[in-house]
Amino acid sequence: MTDASPRPALGGTAVTKEAARRRSIAVISHPDAGKSTLTEALALHAHAIDRAGAVHGKGGRAGTVSDWLEVERKRGISITSAALQFAYGNHIINLLDTPGHADFSEDTYRVLTAVDCAIMLLDSAKGLEPQTLKLFDVCRRRGVPVITFVNKWDRPGRAVLDLCDELEQRIGLRPTPITWPIGEAGRFEGLLDRSNASARTYRKTPGGADVAEEDLLAPADAAGQLGEVYDVAYEEAHLLEPVDRESFLQGKTTPMLFGAALANIGVRQLLDAVIALAPPPRARPSDTEESREVDEPFSGFVFKIQAGMDPQHRDHLAYVRVCSGRFERGMVVTHERTGRPFATKYALSVFGRERDTMEEAFPGDVVGLVNASNLTVGDTIFDPGGASVRFPAMPAFAPEHFAVASVRDPGRSKQFRKAIAQLEQEGVVQVLISESRGDANPILAAVGPLQFEVAEFRMEHEFSAPIRLDRLGFSLARMVQPADLATVGSASGIEIARRRDGAWLALLRDIWHLRSFERAHKDIELIALDASDD
Repeated sequence: MTDASPRPALGGTAVTKEAARRRSIAVISHPDAGKSTLTEALALHAHAIDRAGAVHGKGGRAGTVSDWLEVERKRGISITSAALQFAYGNHIINLLDTPGHADFSEDTYRVLTAVDCAIMLLDSAKGLEPQTLKLFDVCRRRGVPVITFVNKWDRPGRAVLDLCDELEQRIGLRPTPITWPIGEAGRFEGLLDRSNASARTYRKTPGGADVAEEDLLAPADAAGQLGEVYDVAYEEAHLLEPVDRESFLQGKTTPMLFGAALANIGVRQLLDAVIALAPPPRARPSDTEESREVDEPFSGFVFKIQAGMDPQHRDHLAYVRVCSGRFERGMVVTHERTGRPFATKYALSVFGRERDTMEEAFPGDVVGLVNASNLTVGDTIFDPGGASVRFPAMPAFAPEHFAVASVRDPGRSKQFRKAIAQLEQEGVVQVLISESRGDANPILAAVGPLQFEVAEFRMEHEFSAPIRLDRLGFSLARMVQPADLATVGSASGIEIARRRDGAWLALLRDIWHLRSFERAHKDIELIALDASDD
């Protein structure tokens, strides 16, 4: 039921206090490091769910609350981002789980624009992997501080000091331990608290469905009970500097923790570290003013649009990160891109696939706006009672895979066009229109080929408009100035296509093709468009 009575206005101080309670974080990792498992373990320790795997799992722990899309469950990977909000003590955590697969880097990049801190999840046996490195680079460029959690310490893995050296040598982050493993990887006997030398030992629960039972040991008791492995852990942990929040926020150090997410070991300490160290929402840079302070009137931006959450309805949800002020359900805001008013009657909080009406939200929170068909990724909305604001546009990654899409059943052409537009709006794929092919045969552009699989799956099962994809022999896209279109378009092996924002792109076979064109046309610049270069 909707409460029609007006809510009392909150002053800037009250909004600032609410913002200070918020922590907005994302989990980043290479595929198969255990990211979705950690996401669910965090929710379990915060008592947001009763049992791990209880929402979608079978056989104790076969599924996670954050992986809800049917194709995700079939493939066993995360390919969409999921928003989970839950209370932990007196704080509110907004946890954004991100796609682990490299083919979905764009979605992860968008999520990282909406958080204030990231948890970098490492596999104890593998350390830093390519996708982890790429996502860390995005965090560094955006000034997002990183907490490191080394997962799967209950399995055979690398030496702990080797992992620490790798962090410092490869990405320039000095690890500062919060917890330290007692026993080598695969022979895990507990966790040492670096700050007071106490130790915790654990007893796993069947299937990791519940929080692991633990015993807290004072330093003397730990030394007596655990013996040499405790002494080694103590000595190793004290070879490194203690945690320093200032250097962490500056991106010079990374607080480091160890555990086993599947067994729910070390997860509570990670939650405590997030509360103690991660920054609350702060002033947000904008294109229209120096920054938007958290206590100014409401503003936010769309970082994700997701459809298919409810198979019974073809609704879609726009995820909005609140940047300033207080959001109230039903308030009429201004859509910055169009200048038009936008009603927020259907506002939801999101917990994986579960949704509840959200009456209010504060900086750092994520609001789900239902059937906000006029909103697209990157759009800004704001309270018209305050100064107008526009947050920076959401850059796109340079696509490397291209395919022409056509509808298999000509009688479904209308559904085809509508569905392709929605997939583009959500950011599932980029859609390019070639003048020679027309909008009936759009070119789908993707960072990785798995995006095509998702597009095909959804076109058939969600929109009932199965498609045929004919792969093109291009692997590069470059932006073309309008004055150069005729020359570039007439070059051998290059196809010109238009992006939704009006930009013209040249599609080329490979880097050698590009260099050959540049040598022959030194007066023409083909502009790179990778978000990783911003």
